[in-house]
Amino acid sequence: MNHLFEKVAYLKGLVDGLNIEESSKEGKILLNIIDTLDDFAEAIVALDEEQEDIAEYIEALDEDLSELEDELYEDDDIDFMEIHCPNCDEHIYVDEYLYFDEDPEITCPNCNYVINLDEECGCGIDGCHEHMEEDE
Repeated sequence: MNHLFEKVAYLKGLVDGLNIEESSKEGKILLNIIDTLDDFAEAIVALDEEQEDIAEYIEALDEDLSELEDELYEDDDIDFMEIHCPNCDEHIYVDEYLYFDEDPEITCPNCNYVINLDEECGCGIDGCHEHMEEDE
């Protein structure tokens, strides 16, 4: 980004070399344009530095999230069961360990129907239409 400051400094040198008077209309305009360009160069450099800081922060967050995902999903023993809601036929995936609770039940996230898991049909759904037909 130093090239921006170099270009503005070059323009300032040109104005000084041309002996442009600050009191003339043209001189005022040129000097104000150069001052404005200098302000823009400073703002762009500041934004570039902030963007680099944000990029580093995002990279650190991404690494932390990756580590967290590795820790969270590291346990390969966790299996999920697919359950069909008998009320709305939504496919729901639940941790199979819910199946072994004393009174396991889940609530369908689609229709809020309470599904009681029951070992009788093998799929874990009390009144499962799909497996009841297979058993008959």
